[in-house]
Amino acid sequence: MSQEIVITLLVVLLTLVAFVREWASPDILALTLLCLLVALGLVDMKDMSSVFRNEAPLTIAALFVIGGALEKSGAVNQIGRLLQRRVNGGVRSSILAFTVVAAFFSAWMNNTAIVAILMPVVLGFARSKEIPASKLLIPLSYSSILGGCCTLIGTSTNLLVNGTLKEMGLEPMSMFALTPVGLPLAIAGIGYLVIFGPKLLPSRSSITGSLEIDHRTTPLRHLLIGEGSELIGKKLFDTQLGSREAGIHVLEIRRRGARLMVPLSEVSVERNDRFLVALHRRKGGAAKAEELFSEIGAQELSVVDGIVSELVVPNESSIVGRTLAASDFRQRYNCVVLAVHRNGLNITSRMAEIEIERGDTLLVITAVNNLPALKATRDFLLTDAPEEKHGELPAPPVRSWPIALSWGVLAAVVLTVTITDLLNRMGLGIPSIPIHYAALVGALALLWSGILTPREAYGSIDWQVLLMLYGLLGLGMAMQTTGTAEWLAKQLVMGAESFVSAGMMPYVMLWLVFIFTLCLTEVLSNNATAVMMVPIVVRLAEELGVDSRPFIMGVALAASCAFALPMGYQTHMMVYGPGGYRFSDYLRVGIPLNVICVIIACPLIPLIWPF
Repeated sequence: MSQEIVITLLVVLLTLVAFVREWASPDILALTLLCLLVALGLVDMKDMSSVFRNEAPLTIAALFVIGGALEKSGAVNQIGRLLQRRVNGGVRSSILAFTVVAAFFSAWMNNTAIVAILMPVVLGFARSKEIPASKLLIPLSYSSILGGCCTLIGTSTNLLVNGTLKEMGLEPMSMFALTPVGLPLAIAGIGYLVIFGPKLLPSRSSITGSLEIDHRTTPLRHLLIGEGSELIGKKLFDTQLGSREAGIHVLEIRRRGARLMVPLSEVSVERNDRFLVALHRRKGGAAKAEELFSEIGAQELSVVDGIVSELVVPNESSIVGRTLAASDFRQRYNCVVLAVHRNGLNITSRMAEIEIERGDTLLVITAVNNLPALKATRDFLLTDAPEEKHGELPAPPVRSWPIALSWGVLAAVVLTVTITDLLNRMGLGIPSIPIHYAALVGALALLWSGILTPREAYGSIDWQVLLMLYGLLGLGMAMQTTGTAEWLAKQLVMGAESFVSAGMMPYVMLWLVFIFTLCLTEVLSNNATAVMMVPIVVRLAEELGVDSRPFIMGVALAASCAFALPMGYQTHMMVYGPGGYRFSDYLRVGIPLNVICVIIACPLIPLIWPF
């Protein structure tokens, strides 16, 4: 074992620990890893730029733009609303309907976006049909992952593996290369969730239900502090308006026409101050509006619709790692936090001092008309759709041509890549158009059509994913150039030769690679897992003297089969709080699904891609 291999293995170990312990965000970790590899001489400085020539991140960025157009046009949302009206409300039929829709759309769009779009629909449906939200949200997350296994563009992992194959001089994947295995996995997974899900999934409501909120709607009142009010000159927290025990929540203070952007603890009431307040307690018993306003000498100016809603904190939120106080939450978002849901527990005291973590769910009071602004910040995933009125089925105006054009562009990209690749393989002299070029042209067509503005297009791209991919590609390069992948492959073969016959060796190694990749992706980024495993399995196939294709496909599929842990995939964390889930719920439902994926994929792969 050379010194370079030892150093590379130590860097790999350090990378695993850093990702598992979440020392920093994934993009920062990945780019730091790239710079570290260059500094240690494991990747030549001249070769560093080749990482940024990889086509996978460009393809993903273009597909994010196309997905953004589908989201803005309401294509997915419209079908979700249709299901909300048509599904009869049985648990199994509801799971079937939403999982099929999620799986279908995630085959063509980013699955995180699919879950973000459908989650408010599913929660609204669960409330209207009196079904526990926990019965539907894990199936929504799992099916979005299963759908992504069906096509080349279904997940960034598939595109990253494809880009790595091209960098290594191997034959790239076609658009539907994974479909013969991905589709049976999706069908079996959805069938398992429909048949066994109602018994395995907990009957648990969202944070709103677990805190026994009597009414999700609440009026927000604009108050004017009169000249003779007894509050004038007093600290807000020393007055009745500062009493959280009486259910009084101050959302906004305006003074001389401008919002007062200071912590409430520093506010002293002045004449003609205008307050926006909510009078709300979880189980009722809040202060009576008329009595309170008369007592404090305030005049009610107007009333607006308010709502008790849940906000899920995603990975890329700017408030992750900050406290509510440090982020100026009330002033910045026009919300008051009632509780924080984390790891199955509801935190209702000393919330201002708690550092917010990814996957946290915040129970807030806000104005209904503030929901679009909250969505626009991209700091939260909403569990209430901005366009709907609480208690009513939404009827927003839908223009058909943006939906048709968005789907048309996506279909054109898929068909162009598929047909030209097929004709090229037939030897007709027609060049195969690569996916990154077709996707970029499709994204530009949507920009020229005006469906998306350039600012909206940039906003639809998950830059954290792209930067993470660029950083991780350096790790794959280091494993090849230092000989680490070859050394690991030889150790695997030597370790198995003593108890496995030569004829069975490829099949046994495929099962071991699939299971190991699946376990690794449960605790590590699926993209990081794929980047590390592809060079290893290519060298493994060379050692065995067989085709590397079955092992590569096994890695691509296994890296997207993380179901057993909530941190295994970001869509799991998105539904964790709104579903009121606990860690054990994912183990109970996810481990059998992992086993199903193994016993279906491993026998099928050699039949489709022989050794």
